[in-house]
Amino acid sequence: MSADMMRAVVQDGFGGPEVLRVQQVARPVPLPTEVLVRVHAAGINPVDWKTRGGTGMAGLLGEPPFTLGWDVSGVVEEVGFGVTTLKVGDEVYGMPWFPRVANAYAEYVTAPARQWARKPAAVDHVHAAAVPLAALTAWQAVVDTANVRAGQRVLVTAAAGGVGHFAVQFARHLGAHVIATASAARHPWLKELGANETIDYTTTRFEGATADVDVVIDLVGDAHDQTSTRSLKVLRPGGLLVAIPAGVSPELAQAAEAAGVRVTPFLVEPDGAALRTIADLIDAGEVAIEVEETFPLEQAGAAHARGEAGRTRGKLVLTLTN
Repeated sequence: MSADMMRAVVQDGFGGPEVLRVQQVARPVPLPTEVLVRVHAAGINPVDWKTRGGTGMAGLLGEPPFTLGWDVSGVVEEVGFGVTTLKVGDEVYGMPWFPRVANAYAEYVTAPARQWARKPAAVDHVHAAAVPLAALTAWQAVVDTANVRAGQRVLVTAAAGGVGHFAVQFARHLGAHVIATASAARHPWLKELGANETIDYTTTRFEGATADVDVVIDLVGDAHDQTSTRSLKVLRPGGLLVAIPAGVSPELAQAAEAAGVRVTPFLVEPDGAALRTIADLIDAGEVAIEVEETFPLEQAGAAHARGEAGRTRGKLVLTLTN
């Protein structure tokens, strides 16, 4: 393979996991203020397989062909003019360009230097690649949007997933009383991460098991058993529902107003500064990263199939050998 080419997972149309194929594509060149990163690992998120199938961010990306992925951990290979915060050889991680195309399922990625942060020193590239999108979603929802404070009661739905297991840890780090929904098998692990209470969603309706909640971080949405709407019932007056998967429908907004509570949609943004803070927490041993399974780049389709099957504990990650 020539130096100006690289391997990347490309889809030529929308569909199932079988549309993902490794191809030779042009290697990107960093523009001024950008860095070229040699990818060691790429995290997989639900938005990836939703977009592959024609939902998720597909409306923003347009028609294929394109390369999926937003989670990257790797090494700076080249810096563009004007970059002063990173240098060649730095180990970095990031969630570049979201929700625009980032091309993370590839051997090389370019993005603005300030959308990256130095990789947590305490973990390898596989675990670092599992962090950016999920952890930034949790951080921006818990810290920036909900402004969670010590002593507040926070409910996290789907707490055992990628975003959920970070949301539990961040809320607990801030001193909140954390209530987590997950299947019973995940409860001991979630309590290790800092959950004060756990609710088995397979046997118990959470609105009958908890109340007086200040903040709900809903990672399920109304498409699944009206979870967002049911969340309104557990909020205390003035409490906040952060509705992440599908945003806020007019019906949900009306129900929240009638109940005397607040509701907001949410979408994660690239945030190198927050990633630096998160890296410090990881290096201090205050935040753990869960990777359930890894797949080589050539098995991106199998990784998507595994993710879509559900019940993943933490994250799935693609690995690359360069």
